[in-house]
Amino acid sequence: MDNVVYLDSKAKELEHIITGKKTMIIRGAMGRKLPYGRVNKDDVLYFIENKGDGLVKGKAIVDTVFNSDKLTRDESIEIVEQNNDKLLLNKGLEKRFSGKRYLVLITIKDFKQLVPFKINRSDYGNMDDWLPVESIENVTI
Repeated sequence: MDNVVYLDSKAKELEHIITGKKTMIIRGAMGRKLPYGRVNKDDVLYFIENKGDGLVKGKAIVDTVFNSDKLTRDESIEIVEQNNDKLLLNKGLEKRFSGKRYLVLITIKDFKQLVPFKINRSDYGNMDDWLPVESIENVTI
């Protein structure tokens, strides 16, 4: 399964992945929303920065996935803090994900920079930051 993942450009997430400092992606919500339970080992993640250019600039393979059970605020904060050496979250992202009831931690491997390309996201009406696209060829322009 291929997934298109939006990264925070202000937090320099893609830059940190490129340099190898960031090896883990996080998503969190008060309910079980994407990608909770929908991403698996060996899936491919395609990365776009959330700065409006709509260009896929890299890809990586999912190495491990942790889908949390329902967490208390303190448990959630602790998990984020324990993994921040791999997540490299800035204060804004740390605040965004700390305290969420459900967290998904995805360890990535084999990152490759790609010749940037655009995707068609018209089938994905909601402005989500995680798009399960089945195959990247389905959305490549």
